[in-house]
Amino acid sequence: MIDESGNNLGVLERDEAIRIAKEKGLDLVLITAQATPPVARVVNFDKFRYEKSKELKKQKAATRTLEMKQVQVSVREAVNDMARKAKKIDEFLNEGHKIEIQLTMRGREKSMEGFAREKLDAFLKLISTPYKVTQSAQRGAHGLLIQLSK
Repeated sequence: MIDESGNNLGVLERDEAIRIAKEKGLDLVLITAQATPPVARVVNFDKFRYEKSKELKKQKAATRTLEMKQVQVSVREAVNDMARKAKKIDEFLNEGHKIEIQLTMRGREKSMEGFAREKLDAFLKLISTPYKVTQSAQRGAHGLLIQLSK
């Protein structure tokens, strides 16, 4: 059994450990049941639960997987709008995310694939962060798709 300050109180009977915890106005929490003898600790249970949740959040943040970010650009889009989206892509690349750019085309625009590729190349030139193309421009359901990574 371990007390609230971290001192080892030795091996105690369960009833004795519960009595000590009640005298101090705290809870008896089972830390590891697999050990022989099982390890219990005298703590405030709410504080213990809060610290465990903080620890879990920290572990999740460390093992967080970077997702694919998607940016949609139109063939009719103005230069300033494209520059704003290119700046956002720079932020995503600096964070380590993979980027999928979708150049959308509607109706008759789908027949102008050469113009669309030129527009996509112009957009890629606006991206200031160094990147590599992981999937070259391919025809998708709504236009051209290209994938980038840092």
